[in-house]
Amino acid sequence: MSIDILAFGEPLVEFNQQPANEHEPQHYLQGFGGDISNFCIAAARQGAKAGLISAVGADGFGERLLALWTQERVDARHVYTDPDAPTGVYFVSHDAHGHRFDYLRAGSAASRYTHDRLPQQAIAEARFLHLSGISLAISNSACDAGLAAMEHARKAGVRVSFDTNLRLRLWSLARARGIMREALAMTDVCLPSWDDITVLTGLDDRDAIVDYLLACGIGLVALKLGEEGAYVATAQARALVPAWQVQAVDATGAGDCFGGAFIARLAAGDEPFEAARYANVAAALSTTGYGAVAPIPTAETVLARLAQHVSVIG
Repeated sequence: MSIDILAFGEPLVEFNQQPANEHEPQHYLQGFGGDISNFCIAAARQGAKAGLISAVGADGFGERLLALWTQERVDARHVYTDPDAPTGVYFVSHDAHGHRFDYLRAGSAASRYTHDRLPQQAIAEARFLHLSGISLAISNSACDAGLAAMEHARKAGVRVSFDTNLRLRLWSLARARGIMREALAMTDVCLPSWDDITVLTGLDDRDAIVDYLLACGIGLVALKLGEEGAYVATAQARALVPAWQVQAVDATGAGDCFGGAFIARLAAGDEPFEAARYANVAAALSTTGYGAVAPIPTAETVLARLAQHVSVIG
């Protein structure tokens, strides 16, 4: 099976805090996460052929992730099972200030991934290779592998998409800036969030940020602005694509959903602003339920919402 999108990084098992009520105490719902896994599932639910390059532990959590990808039609042929390392886990808690993440990922199988395991032929045959800042931050060996994958993709003419996804718990700002400069120089489509990119660049103006990224040689930027939508830019045009309004309950993984849907639509032939409109709807709908994966909508659901919007305007 040919692959539209290959993604490199770390999958995780999720425990998401649920609100207490009179019938049951506060508890955690087990689900799945990890930005690149969320991204691939979002892309697959929009109809793209997506696959992962990663590793899981030889444990129950690793088995559940492999079963999940089979169910979601995400190609996991290039996911290695490490007999000597665990699958990473994270917890999501919610309060009046938003959501908080706590991780148990040190020494995880994905963090032990090395560049000699990269499926170079599969990368060369894909249409897009996707990574994130987390892909590069989890360990030195994963960073080396991720950068090597990007370099190989570029040499093969494969488009590289990159989500900055800055996590300062994983590395220092100085190292993040240095490594991400290398990554951005090999990026064709950049998907930064506002919070990440303002910290990384020290800039706080949308156009200045876009100018900086385009000057890195990036051809397309979709700056994620949360409730505002996405600021999409190329060398020829730029515009704010407004968000789709919903009653959000949990924004975990919404940015990953946007990215997966956006790249899936680019792979399907959409122009960037059209792809962003679609991805905004997908990301918004993903916030209407709990967990990073379960609420990700299918293409049918997204297209139905878009059709409703068109009929209302008409």
